[in-house]
Amino acid sequence: MKDWPEFDSNGDLPVGIHKATLAEVIEHFGQSNFQRRIVAQRLIRIYDLAQSTGQVARFIVYGSFVTAKPFPNDVDIFMLMEDTFDLYQWNDEVAVVFDHMACQNYEGASVFWVRKMAAIGGEQAAVEFWQTKRDDTNRGIVEVTSRD
Repeated sequence: MKDWPEFDSNGDLPVGIHKATLAEVIEHFGQSNFQRRIVAQRLIRIYDLAQSTGQVARFIVYGSFVTAKPFPNDVDIFMLMEDTFDLYQWNDEVAVVFDHMACQNYEGASVFWVRKMAAIGGEQAAVEFWQTKRDDTNRGIVEVTSRD
């Protein structure tokens, strides 16, 4: 399994994009208590629904779930989608993942997404943006590379 870096003094991962499988993310961040297990199940569901489209280019997890915070309320996700992604060809269950408010309400997750062609500054800049916290400091984020 992945050897994760230590959290910094703020409880965040060190700045950077930490690549891991979904199984590694769940093992490290989703096991320590009941609340984390619930949020981990939300992450798995959203990952699986998004991947069912065959159009996910990059899947990023950021926010409190990938920190030392003992009881995160939700999971924060950014997805970079292929340019050919057509939201309107998917059933309601999948489509909810791509509607920010609906996903927050029904799945307990904050999800943002953009097609690759709409990534201002390019794909890497769009991903790196999510390292910036509300207070303008930076933190590490996690890129899920595969399910297992």
